[in-house]
Amino acid sequence: MTLIEALALLLIGALAGFINVLSAGGSMLTLPLLMFLGLPPQEANGTNRVSIALQSVSAVYHFFRAGARHVGLSLRLSVPAVLGSLAGAWLAMRTGDALFEAILIVVMAGAALLMLLPQPRLETRPLTPERLTPAVYLAMFAIGLYGGFIQVGVGILFIVVLYRMLRIDLAQVNVFKVLIVLVYTLPALALFLVNDQVRWGYGLLLAAGSMTGAWLAVKVNVSPRGAFVVKWLTVAVIAAIILRLLLG
Repeated sequence: MTLIEALALLLIGALAGFINVLSAGGSMLTLPLLMFLGLPPQEANGTNRVSIALQSVSAVYHFFRAGARHVGLSLRLSVPAVLGSLAGAWLAMRTGDALFEAILIVVMAGAALLMLLPQPRLETRPLTPERLTPAVYLAMFAIGLYGGFIQVGVGILFIVVLYRMLRIDLAQVNVFKVLIVLVYTLPALALFLVNDQVRWGYGLLLAAGSMTGAWLAVKVNVSPRGAFVVKWLTVAVIAAIILRLLLG
């Protein structure tokens, strides 16, 4: 690994961690980056989980130090997500490289479009256990399945489910999101490890950047203008990555 590659892992990791905590889409930068640096798609997919797990630890710690609540409800939502994640990781390791890259391109394009859609203004309500219906648990299993398979853009799906189905405010959505992602990422990472699909040097450098970005995201209250810039910067980078993947 060269110095430039190490710096790229740190800088892109920081941007991804920042984006992941405040909204979604960080893996749309980190997964292709690992592939560009020469990792086969399955190793890149497994190695990316190191960064996701550690940045989630950082975000969860700082969120709960700031007074976040509903830990019990978050853990209840995590159970179906963990089951889905294990199934998704198992499927990912049995997907050929060419098919995986094709799926990645389609997913990134779709996630970029979803990022550009305006979020509806909903009347939010306090979350109580009786509002966790079977439909919500099924949706969490589906998100876990997708996250275990590829992870890219999974935060957007959490926003759809937690904000639109449960109608909790976006600040609470972010807290739920990072805790559930942490819980379901750990068994998926273990599965990739058992199958020798993790490159620790790349993963830990990426994680160092992403943990810093996650810490900054928890501390900084991004202005509407700042959020606008981050969104369009992310979409521009995604477009460049898709072009690079298509050109080989």
